[in-house]
Amino acid sequence: MFFVHMGCIFLARLQRGCMSKSDIEWTDATWNPVAGCSIISPGCSNCYAMRMAARLEAMGMEKYAGLTRKSGKRRVWTGTLAFDEKALKAPLTWRTPRMVFVNSMSDLFQDDVPEEFIGKVWDVMKATPQHTYQILTKRSQRMAEVSQQLEKLPNVWLGVSVESEDFVGRLDDLRNTNALIRFVSFEPLLDAVGPVNLSKIDWAIIGGESGPKARPIEEAWVEEIQQRCRLFGTAFFFKQWGGTNKKKTGRLFKGRTWDEYPAVMA
Repeated sequence: MFFVHMGCIFLARLQRGCMSKSDIEWTDATWNPVAGCSIISPGCSNCYAMRMAARLEAMGMEKYAGLTRKSGKRRVWTGTLAFDEKALKAPLTWRTPRMVFVNSMSDLFQDDVPEEFIGKVWDVMKATPQHTYQILTKRSQRMAEVSQQLEKLPNVWLGVSVESEDFVGRLDDLRNTNALIRFVSFEPLLDAVGPVNLSKIDWAIIGGESGPKARPIEEAWVEEIQQRCRLFGTAFFFKQWGGTNKKKTGRLFKGRTWDEYPAVMA
C-alpha cells in the first residue's frame, strides 16, 4: 500500500461556509446532523464533546439543550439525541472540496439513530462526491450491519475507536463494513493494544487523551502500533501526546510529525 501526505489529498483550503472548521489535525471540518451520545466504554469517560455540548447549551444553542447533565464536578451525556435537518443539508452548499468528520458531537451508529436518518446522511454524502467524509464509531457491530444495506461510496471512510486491547474486537466489525476505506482511531490510547491485527485497515490515527484529568499515554504503545502499521501496510498518523496542555506536549514522535493518509484514487 502507498501513502500520501495530507497536502496531496486536500484539493483546496477551507472556505467559510455552513459548517465548523476543525482544529482536529486529521480533518478539515466537522458536520453534525446528530448531536448527543452516551458513555459505553472507558474511552468515553473524559469525552471532549460532553464538555463542548455543555458549553454550547450555556451559550443558548437550542440544539444542545438537555444533551448533558451535571455529575459531580463534570457534565456527562444524558443519552438524549438531537436531529438537525438544517445541518443535514449543509454540505449541499459547500463547493470547495474538503475532508469532513461526520458527527464529532455524537455517534451516527447509536441504537437510537434511526436507519432512515442514517440513510438521509448517506444521500447527502452521495450527492456531494467532491468531499471526503470520515465516520467514526464505537458502535462497530451496528455500523457493520447497517452499512451492508447502504451503497458503498468512494468518498465515505468508515472507522472505529479503540482505546485499549480490550476493544480490538471492534476491528473485526470494521473489516465487515461495506467501505472502500477503513480506519481506526487509537485515541484516547489508554493502554497497549498488543499485536493488533490491522489487515484490511487502511489508516490508523494514534493520540493521547487531552484536557482535564487526561490519562497518560506511553511511547512504547505508540511504537508497537507503528510497527503493526508497517507490517500490514496501514498509513500511520500520530495526532498528539495529549495531556492537560496538548500544545505543550506536541505531536512529535521520533523527532518528527507523522501525517500519513491512505492513498486514494483521484
